[in-house]
Amino acid sequence: MTTRTAPRGGLIPLLVIATAQLMLVLDDSIVNIALPSIQQALGVDAVHLPWIVNAYILAFGALLLLGGRIGDLWGQRRTLQVGIAIFVLASLAGGLGQNTTMLIVARAVQGLGAALASPNALALIATTFGERKTRDTALSLYGAMSGLGIVVGLLLGGVLTSTLGWRWVFFINVPIGLLVLLGSRTLIAAERNRGQLGIGGAVLGTGGMIALIYAITRFGEDGFTDPLALALVGVAAALLAVFIATQARSRSPLIPLSLFRDRNRTGAYASVLLLAIGPMGTLYVITLYLQKVQQFTPMQTGAAWLPFAAGLVLGTASAPKLLLRIAPRVVAGAGALLSALAAFWFSSIAADTSYWLHLAPAMFLLGLGFGLGILALIQAAVYRVDEDKAGIASALFNSAQQIGVALGLAVLAGIAATITASPENADLPTGAALVSGYSTAMTVAAGVLVAAGVLALTMLSARPSTKPGPHDTAKDEPAESTT
Repeated sequence: MTTRTAPRGGLIPLLVIATAQLMLVLDDSIVNIALPSIQQALGVDAVHLPWIVNAYILAFGALLLLGGRIGDLWGQRRTLQVGIAIFVLASLAGGLGQNTTMLIVARAVQGLGAALASPNALALIATTFGERKTRDTALSLYGAMSGLGIVVGLLLGGVLTSTLGWRWVFFINVPIGLLVLLGSRTLIAAERNRGQLGIGGAVLGTGGMIALIYAITRFGEDGFTDPLALALVGVAAALLAVFIATQARSRSPLIPLSLFRDRNRTGAYASVLLLAIGPMGTLYVITLYLQKVQQFTPMQTGAAWLPFAAGLVLGTASAPKLLLRIAPRVVAGAGALLSALAAFWFSSIAADTSYWLHLAPAMFLLGLGFGLGILALIQAAVYRVDEDKAGIASALFNSAQQIGVALGLAVLAGIAATITASPENADLPTGAALVSGYSTAMTVAAGVLVAAGVLALTMLSARPSTKPGPHDTAKDEPAESTT
């Protein structure tokens, strides 16, 4: 069993965890803005260009479970520090990249560093912040950074690319990462836990996740009938089925199946997968709409999403107090349904839709709903879990969210493209055909978010999260009835 010193809080640990998560998440989007400049500078073939983005997403999503379990066994602070160091070195290599191969490899190594750092940053909230109020504040910042990173990435990518050049979308991570490493010494350093990694389980689980996430990226690029993507889904299903069977018998499981005995926690994992599909897929589709239909520049597009950021900050800041008085199922369900309302609002877009009267309010509502929902689900997933399982519990949550993001991009972009190219839209002007596709995708997003709300209302706890003792996060509760 892990031993630790008494938890402490403070501004510096708070900023370290928030900044680490912001840096890791913004790399999902910051490079997208620079892709045209990178292609021109390095002569990247069109077929290889998406891999400058996908290499990061694939490595990050596929290795999260491994990163979380390594943190449990090796120490979460130590694993976070190694992850950030790898991320900084890979960012430096990316900024110095002289050819396509070097850039793609650097992006994959960035993903490895992020997979080691991100779940352990979340797990460290439990060990570093002893008081419930401070811990909730840290969790709010962590949740806000999970969404704000996308918007900050769009804004920062546009500014850096148009001023200092595309290489600075990589170089910017170096000073930030070094500051995070310096500040990480203020985080609680737990002793190593007993147990082994379990190489067989790690290979099966990681292989299954790689196949699954690669299949999702293929669906997004080549459609839902792509034979390789369909074959990869079969491979992923087989590997993950064997993985689950071995975990039940393993003395050193990568994922302790006892985590799923708590219906509240299981519901959080399932709900966040659906919740992430909606807002992140919506952000992608509406960004295309702003640029291709409304003719926004990349920098204008990033700035246009500031209402989403404002709603997200308000939602994540309000959720902890609400969760002390209102059942998590109600907060998470309401958040998902508010996001569904925003997506439905987006579905009525036209070629000349007003930004201030239509788009900005819907963006704010989308961010507010996501902020409320994500905080309730994070608490359900990582509060009251044994310390030797905190890393993997956090990694499972991050994995579900990352898969949801990838699915949202693939499914909603695929629907939009299919409807736009349908025979019914063949005679329409290009802008009208695009709007038809985007509108249909938003209707589907609304349906997915309603499903997320229903799942949260069904599975999450029916009791408010009352103020427990300072070490409540280190206790794994038995499954509770939510009826």
